[in-house]
Amino acid sequence: MSLALDLVTFAYPGGPAILEDASLIFKSGSFTLVRGPSGAGKSTLLRLLCRLEESGSGQILFNDTPIEKMVPADLRRSVAYVQQVPTLLPVSVRENLLLPFLFKANANITPPPDEVLAVYLDSFLLTGVTLDTEASTLSVGQSQRVCLIRSLLLNPAALLMDEPTASLDAESARVVLEKAAELSRGGMTVIMISHSETTPDGVTQIVSIKDRRLEYA
Repeated sequence: MSLALDLVTFAYPGGPAILEDASLIFKSGSFTLVRGPSGAGKSTLLRLLCRLEESGSGQILFNDTPIEKMVPADLRRSVAYVQQVPTLLPVSVRENLLLPFLFKANANITPPPDEVLAVYLDSFLLTGVTLDTEASTLSVGQSQRVCLIRSLLLNPAALLMDEPTASLDAESARVVLEKAAELSRGGMTVIMISHSETTPDGVTQIVSIKDRRLEYA
């Protein structure tokens, strides 16, 4: 599996270019850290990779196929995006985790049983959170981890993470970063935005956005 940008340019309507002739390859199993100043386009990059934004020119390829030729639901199941601000429905944790399995595009995928969901909660140190816990009672950090688990349940080929540890305490952040490295070692492509100067274990490449270009740091 690979994700690649080939001379991609992007600008929001009426604004200056955020990316200009950006080219980069994210190889299968790589763990990429994306850095850059606020407003440089880090979140925009992730949104382009899962086609929540459309490039103005150039191509974005998933396994050598231009993503605009893919069914959006298929692309976003393969390239999962965990945004910085978690979004959960005011229902139970279980219902939030199983939400993707209610979509028509995922109708042929068997939802995981409660036992599997509970193991995920434990593995992300969600102590005190049960499948019956109302999502509206969770902290931002807990909600972020539930959203991450929800994305992983569909077994994506690539995981896009926008500041996943920003709202976590040190121990919970450590667990998330270790999970990201573990997923990468298992063959999943992980692309993570971080403002931290610390480079997590397992990172295979660091990319910076400078002057509308993508550069290897």
